[in-house]
Amino acid sequence: MEKRNRVIALILIGVGLLMLVGKWVGFFTIVALLFLLMGIYTIRGGKVKRGYRLLAVGAILLLLDHLMMVLGIALLSLGFFFIKAKKVQPKEGFLQKQNFSSHFDWDQQPWVMRSMSVWHVLGEADLDLSLAIPEDRQTVMMFQGIMGDMDLQIPEYYGVEIEAFVLFGSIDFRGNRDNGMMNRLNWKSPNYDTSDQKVKFIVSYLIGDLDIHIS
Repeated sequence: MEKRNRVIALILIGVGLLMLVGKWVGFFTIVALLFLLMGIYTIRGGKVKRGYRLLAVGAILLLLDHLMMVLGIALLSLGFFFIKAKKVQPKEGFLQKQNFSSHFDWDQQPWVMRSMSVWHVLGEADLDLSLAIPEDRQTVMMFQGIMGDMDLQIPEYYGVEIEAFVLFGSIDFRGNRDNGMMNRLNWKSPNYDTSDQKVKFIVSYLIGDLDIHIS
């Protein structure tokens, strides 16, 4: 009965959207919005992988039906990235990258941690700071883009500040997961001001999955 009620609710939402915006959008847009709604609902129900598949289908349908709009969103995101990248970095000489697709597999062996600003359409980052070799006493790492999947392993001896925003998706912080829409996290470790090694993460995605573990 509960499943039936969910289906009815989704149908009603879809019909309502069609009545409200049917004059301005096409069939593919309505179907895409339904997939996005089902994706958010599925993620909130705990089926994260299935929810992301539904979100991906909805995003692809929107791309097919509104290519110029999607390109406009990407350009806006990239423009804000350029403005913010230099604003948040404490000094010159940081690494800045813009790619369609990025992958950071920094959880297997030692790696050099330096201040960086990265933008991508599709991105994946696995960072283990216990394996990091800091280049400076204070590091700022900024990740921004359209779709991203990030897993952070942070030892307690680091002074850490996190600013994270995910429009559609989830943020898991110390085992507490927030799913759905408009997820935001602002956190600073108690030892931040007194720590010899400080790192600040700034993460922003339209669709994303962020997992943060403090050990």
